[in-house]
Amino acid sequence: MSRLPVSSSKRVLTSSSSSSENGQDFAPAQKKLRKDPEPVRPRAAATIIGSKRPAVAASRALVLILSCFLHALSFVVSSGVLKQSIASTAAKGGNIKQPVAPAGAKAGGGGANKRHAWDLKGKVSDMEGKIRNYQTKYKSINQENEELKGTMIQSQTRVNQMEKELEMQRSQISEYEDELHALAGVRNELEKVSSEKNTLQKELSNLEGKYKVMETLRDSQETELQTLKMKLSVQESTLARLQGTLRDTEEEVRSLKETVSQQKDDLHAGEMERRRLHNTIQELKGNIRVFCRVRPLVDGGLSKHIQLPASDDKTITLAKTEESHTGKTADTHKNYNFSFDRVFGPTASQQEVFEEISLLVQSALDGYNVCCFAYGQTGSGKTYTMEGDEFDRTRGVIPRAVTQIFRAAEKLGAQGWEFNFTASFVEIYNETLRDLLYTGKASKRPEHEIRKLSNSEVTISNLTYEKVSNEDQVLGLIALANQNRSTAQTAQNDRSSRSHSVFQLDIEGVNAGRDVKCKSTLCLVDLAGSERMLKSQSQGERFKEMTAINGSLSNLGIVISALANKESYVPYRNSKLTYLLQGCLGGNSKTLMFVNIAPEPDSFGETLNSLRFASKVNDCVIGTASANRK
Repeated sequence: MSRLPVSSSKRVLTSSSSSSENGQDFAPAQKKLRKDPEPVRPRAAATIIGSKRPAVAASRALVLILSCFLHALSFVVSSGVLKQSIASTAAKGGNIKQPVAPAGAKAGGGGANKRHAWDLKGKVSDMEGKIRNYQTKYKSINQENEELKGTMIQSQTRVNQMEKELEMQRSQISEYEDELHALAGVRNELEKVSSEKNTLQKELSNLEGKYKVMETLRDSQETELQTLKMKLSVQESTLARLQGTLRDTEEEVRSLKETVSQQKDDLHAGEMERRRLHNTIQELKGNIRVFCRVRPLVDGGLSKHIQLPASDDKTITLAKTEESHTGKTADTHKNYNFSFDRVFGPTASQQEVFEEISLLVQSALDGYNVCCFAYGQTGSGKTYTMEGDEFDRTRGVIPRAVTQIFRAAEKLGAQGWEFNFTASFVEIYNETLRDLLYTGKASKRPEHEIRKLSNSEVTISNLTYEKVSNEDQVLGLIALANQNRSTAQTAQNDRSSRSHSVFQLDIEGVNAGRDVKCKSTLCLVDLAGSERMLKSQSQGERFKEMTAINGSLSNLGIVISALANKESYVPYRNSKLTYLLQGCLGGNSKTLMFVNIAPEPDSFGETLNSLRFASKVNDCVIGTASANRK
């Protein structure tokens, strides 16, 4: 009983062995322990040996513990170090020492001699023997493992040395390959140079042949050169003579240019004098001046029924062929001749048109009231004449007049003049006045009335009057007015003006040095187009607008007729248009009217009516205008 704990203290092992052998050796003992039942003894016998049963139970537990330990040890040894050592040794070709079987082991792999079940001490002794054998095996395997590790380190060192040598060999091979490529390039260059050498030799031989030819040509050229030198001397003398003639000719041309320039200046001065005298004559006559302008066709050119004499820029003829109603007589040709102050054909530019009225606009700074308005049927070019396009070349009368006024005022400033300008823009739509410079809410738009002051000046109540100091401000107001103006599409024009627009620029000038003051108004009017219902196909609101437009234009004709007939009563108040323009039509004003006509054959009737109305206006005498100076 006392030996069992001592032998258990010696079982602390650090080696490993094959689990298969241990399992085979120890398995029969386990089976015997499980299969052999204890003999059934009489109670008396149990009483006799009852004091020994605890030792038997302890020995069985010890056997089980040893059995589990040996299984674990054999598993570690079999799966770990032993297999590695055997594999490495086999790889080197070394011999593996076979474990020596214990002396008491049988050849068939069986365990020791069979002991009795009660011989636990013998079984423990056998186990201790096996353990010693395993420890011996473990030490030998560890020794072999250490040797293998040393061998492995030496092999690894050798491998590293071999890799370094291999890398060096590869580097040398790469250098050799580079040298080989370089030598190949040198070889190619050598072949190329050899080929070029052969080519150059061939070219040299060719050049030598050409050189001989050139020597022959040189000799002939030298002979020709001598001949040319002689001719050159002759040409130089001729050139010297011609240069003298050229200088004389240049002097003559310069003199002629100066004469032409002087004549152009004289011609321009004469033209300006002609215009001034013409304006003076018109002022003395007191008539409303009328300019006629013919719009070009859409595809260019002029219609056959409109005739403009090339030598006369004051007359225009409408030619019409009327068919015979009976068919027995030939067709009749009828001509309508009209004469105005100036007639502009379809090729006339905006600049050419404005130059003709520039003196009239200039007189606004001299204290004269100036009015210019455009009349004609829808689509005849009235708005284009008065306003034009946004480009400088196609700007109309209004922006050009504004530019001229401010530039002339700037020049007069050097003479001591100071000017103040006030601009307004109003339209007459359906016999209602509308402020085109109004920027407030449409629901709060005020009503306007035409009022005549005690000094016969005409003003409009609640109208926006903007103080302006340069042309850009005025052009900005004109752009705003164009956005607010009433336009619509009709059968005759995609964007027809449905109202009369009146632009007014009030001018006040002061020359403190001379104690002179002047006050005038520049009034530029774009009338709505006259139209027939059948041609315009106006309906609904457009028909109402057409009726108001034609009514105001009819009243304008009535006023013109009354002025032409010098009637005592002139019905200015019949329409807002004539009431607003009464100062221009019958007062102290220089007035000019553009009559615009369309060239299409289907507009012949409207064109004839417009020209007749313009002739009546041209015959209207409103008296000689006087300057408003103090």
